Amino acid sequence: MELSKLEKFFVIDKLIIHSLEMSLYQVSVEVDGEEYYVTDNKGNFLKAFSILELQRQCSKLKVEKQVLRHQSAYDEMVGGPQKTSSNQLEVPLIDQGYY
Repeated sequence: MELSKLEKFFVIDKLIIHSLEMSLYQVSVEVDGEEYYVTDNKGNFLKAFSILELQRQCSKLKVEKQVLRHQSAYDEMVGGPQKTSSNQLEVPLIDQGYY
């Protein structure tokens, strides 16, 4: 969903900043129980090497709460038992406006 559309029409239940790899972050939002990845006007996923940069880009959104989400691939090491549950971690964030 485009950032400009989200800024105009929606109240966002949750802004999710995904921690990917090597300090790369990507944004999705939860609206009415559905999760959408956020894009710019050209259709490119919104991403940055800084959480603060993504908070700056999303500062005009009407957000109820923000979280940092991380899923680790390292719990499936060679020889270890197969995991049946998610190891997803969500940490609450607050936009302090430090950008």
